[in-house]
Amino acid sequence: MTPRPNQDVAAEDRSSSSSVNQLNKNIVMQLQANSKDSGFVNQGFESDVKGDSPNLPQQPPTTSKIMDFDDFLPYVGEFGRYQKILFLWMIPFAFFIAFVYFSQTFMIVVPEEHNCFIPDLQHLSREDRLELAIPHEEDGKYSKCHMYNVDFSILDTNSTASKEWPIIPCRFGWEYVYSKDDIPYESIASQNDWVCEKQSLSTIAQSFFFGGAIIGGLLFGYIADRGGRIPALIGSNILGFIAGIGTAYSNNFWQFSLARFFAGFAFDNCFTMMYILVLEYVGPKYRTFVANMSIAIFFTLASTIMPWIAYWVEDWRMFTIITSASLAFAIFTPWFVPESARWLVSAGKIDKAVTLLKDVATKNGKHDIDPRIFNEFAESCKRMKEEESSFQNYSVLDLFKTPRLRRTTLLLIIIWMAISLVFDGHVRNVGNLGLNIFVTFSIGSVTEFPADTLLTLTLDRLGRRWLACGSLVLSGIFSIFATLAQDSAVIFASLALVGRFFVNISYNIGLQYAAEILPTVVRAQGVTFIHIMGYVASMLAPFIADSGKVAMALPLIILGITGIISGLLALFLPETLGHELPQTLADGENFGLGQKLLDAPCCIKQIENESCEIRRDEPRTPVNNFVRSSAGATLRSSIRGELASNLLTRSLRRNETAPQL
Repeated sequence: MTPRPNQDVAAEDRSSSSSVNQLNKNIVMQLQANSKDSGFVNQGFESDVKGDSPNLPQQPPTTSKIMDFDDFLPYVGEFGRYQKILFLWMIPFAFFIAFVYFSQTFMIVVPEEHNCFIPDLQHLSREDRLELAIPHEEDGKYSKCHMYNVDFSILDTNSTASKEWPIIPCRFGWEYVYSKDDIPYESIASQNDWVCEKQSLSTIAQSFFFGGAIIGGLLFGYIADRGGRIPALIGSNILGFIAGIGTAYSNNFWQFSLARFFAGFAFDNCFTMMYILVLEYVGPKYRTFVANMSIAIFFTLASTIMPWIAYWVEDWRMFTIITSASLAFAIFTPWFVPESARWLVSAGKIDKAVTLLKDVATKNGKHDIDPRIFNEFAESCKRMKEEESSFQNYSVLDLFKTPRLRRTTLLLIIIWMAISLVFDGHVRNVGNLGLNIFVTFSIGSVTEFPADTLLTLTLDRLGRRWLACGSLVLSGIFSIFATLAQDSAVIFASLALVGRFFVNISYNIGLQYAAEILPTVVRAQGVTFIHIMGYVASMLAPFIADSGKVAMALPLIILGITGIISGLLALFLPETLGHELPQTLADGENFGLGQKLLDAPCCIKQIENESCEIRRDEPRTPVNNFVRSSAGATLRSSIRGELASNLLTRSLRRNETAPQL
């Protein structure tokens, strides 16, 4: 008997009762009459009831099966004109997140050339002031933080500095050299002299930003779950707009830090909500492309352009206003972007979701869909919502109750914290590479495009585990190699940027890895928790970048060692390519049983296929005990687990290449 679509194969008791035969024949005739054009006739069951076959189920089947959202989507179009328009609407929001995430770098930049301000020597040239008032460091350069402690007002113009003069920290502030070759404008850091012993203030302000990101993730995740993707998308962008304008009018450390704290609320959310919404309309086989290429094209473009906005306007306040004001355009979103149909289903607004999906079908040119298909889908959703109400409530603590799942969860936390730290550390370290920060930042941003493109082409072939390991280890190796080439600024910066290229790959893998490994019943909470821990790690990244002022190679050494260790740890995670996602806690505990440390999907695929051929005529058994238990589980996965949090960035890129045994 051919297995029913989207149902696990199980042994069924048979009966040869003629009354049951007749009953099932009548049911099949009714199914044929009602569902001939809908594509839902169970042909396997039909073949069993032709004639007086003894292979009949004891109970008559229902007249309709539970239809998953992904089962229904092909009828209205998985990546038609409607989805392509939504894909293009990701462009402004990709710019928004680049502006929110990276703009602070160019608000706090300080020119390389800055020294103590000496009011009594302003009548002299800069070279003469330095020679007379500023001591030399061990490397032969003039000190940025110290001056000679003498009364310069009584010195004549022919005086020369003496090594016997006492040295003190800058007493009257600093003077800065602004130039097109370095930093052409005054920043809030140079305005307030956040240099030398105060240089940590810029770093602390960046940590305030990530503190806001933690709270914002929870707040807007809750709004997204309860009120929809659109309200969360608009709310996060508007808050980012207000906080950005507040940043532009900040005059001291505490005003600036408070403004950056609230700007952090918008981080991730100002784009992720749109990101998730679009993926919720795209068919599974297109999600890897949409998820990766939206970042590769739109985010890369925004990140590359943004430094030159600051360079062009030459005013940190105006730069902040320009990059923040654009977020206000999100208020027009409801006129151009629909609410997520998946969220409407999860919220019980099924009729509204069906109406919206009919519009999707029309714009995709699907004009001949049988209305009964929409009715079938609506009924399936209603039945699943009824089942949802009886589900046990789980919490993130359930991930730590069993040994294997606990180990997997801890590994995911450690690895994601390392990835976040290394990625953000590379972003913040561009100012320490010895070249023009605007150029190196743009080049570093460009590495996102080939990284995401390469990932799109290889992720579903090589698997998550080895790609995560390889990219992290290579990132670490190139970062450490860069420290051996400090004599050449170009080679030093180039190797560091190669290290960033590889961590871009691992970052994108990590974003979806946890969502695939953790079981559905606690997936949203688990991924949210893991991402919050990533934000905590990111709070340390500015301090690591700041260590470059002690030794230029120190940040890359720290990032390199962290990358190599976390990459090796990734090998102890189970591979998800070619496997169904775990649904229950028991599935999560058993996920990956039988996998070996050196197993690679590209090497064992042929063996698995041959195994499938051998067992084709045998009763089919779920592999590794984590095949979905019913067709309804995929709907639960969509409306209860995978789409429950805005912090599930890119988690919808489910692997659809799993062999259906």
